[in-house]
Amino acid sequence: MPLDSSGGERRKQSLNVLGGVLEPCSYDPLTGFYRDGCCTTGPEDRGSHTVCVEMTAAFLAFGKQRGNDLMTPMPEYGFAGLKPGDRWCLCAPRWAEAFLAGAAPHVLLRATEIGALQYCALKDLKKFALDLV
Repeated sequence: MPLDSSGGERRKQSLNVLGGVLEPCSYDPLTGFYRDGCCTTGPEDRGSHTVCVEMTAAFLAFGKQRGNDLMTPMPEYGFAGLKPGDRWCLCAPRWAEAFLAGAAPHVLLRATEIGALQYCALKDLKKFALDLV
């Protein structure tokens, strides 16, 4: 793997689902599997945290009902809990599950990593896109 200017390993630049350079999803709250603000992924990311979403109350309730409570703060992990309007790198299989249940949150395609297409159809993601012109 290439090294960055500090001598640490650098991941190669990711592409988004539209084929462009992956844009950041959120720095506040800080998201991403690597907590770098982007929905980048790698072999360690077994959940495929690749879909950049804008949280909705409906999705947060759906997630909690399904055992994935993203609302409750967990200070021991530096997690303040999410609220509607927050942007977050969501697991692609969880987005697909929510889509089928009619509870999918909105998506930012330019910040959604191309690996999400292993679990989600682009046509479905586009139906919920906030950033299509």
